[in-house]
Amino acid sequence: MRLLVIEDDPLIARSLEHALQPLGNTVDMFCTYAEAQAALAHDRFDLILLDLGLPDGEGLDLLASLRDRGDTTPVLILTARDGVDDRVSGLDLGADDYLAKPFSLAELEARVRALLRRSQQRSDNRLRFSTLSFDPTSGTATLDDTPLALPRRELLLLEGLLLHAGSIAPRETLERRLFGFDDVGSNALEVYVSRLRKRLQNSGLKIRTFRGLGYRLEEDREPGRAEGPEDETA
Repeated sequence: MRLLVIEDDPLIARSLEHALQPLGNTVDMFCTYAEAQAALAHDRFDLILLDLGLPDGEGLDLLASLRDRGDTTPVLILTARDGVDDRVSGLDLGADDYLAKPFSLAELEARVRALLRRSQQRSDNRLRFSTLSFDPTSGTATLDDTPLALPRRELLLLEGLLLHAGSIAPRETLERRLFGFDDVGSNALEVYVSRLRKRLQNSGLKIRTFRGLGYRLEEDREPGRAEGPEDETA
C-alpha cells in the first residue's frame, strides 16, 4: 500500500516509517502543511496518517480541504490532543480513526490494517485474483497456494495490479507505488513488469499493456504464450 505520513516530529516520523515500510508499504513522509498539501494535490494514497499540530498550519484544515474536494482517502489522525472535543472535531470533519500519542506501534499497525480493509471492502487482509493472492500484513504472495519469493518492488507492483485486478492500473499510480517521489527512468516500471510477467508464465494469468494508460492483470486464455505487440492495446 502507499501511505502518506504527515508528522513534524522526526523521531515519531522515523518510528512510523520503520514500523510500516517492512509490511510492504511505500511510505512518503512530509513534516509541513505546505508539503503535504502539494503531495495530495498531485498524487493519490491508500491511507493518510495525519498529525494535527503542524508548524505551518492546522491538520484539521488540511483534512477539511481534502474532504471538501471529495477525496475519500482514509485518514488516521495521530495527535497529542486527546480531549473529547478534539476527537469529535476530527471525526466530524471526516477522519476515519483517531489515535492519541503516545501509542503502541502494534495498535497503530492494527488500525492501519483495519482502515485499509474497510476502504477496499475486504473481509480480511488478503488481496486475491484467481489463484493469485497477496497478504499486505506479512508481505507474502502465493500462486496456486505456492509461495512466490518476490523482491520488495515486485511485491509492490503485484499489490498495485491486484488492487485494480480486472481493470487498468494507471501507469503513474504504479510508478508512485514503486518509487514514491524519487526520479524514475522512462523504462523503470517496464523492467519490473517484465520480471513479474516471467514469474506468472503458465499460471493462467497475464499482465496486459495498455499503451499510454497502464497495465491490467487478467486471466490468460492462451497460457504459455509470451506477451507480444499484439497483446498491447492502444
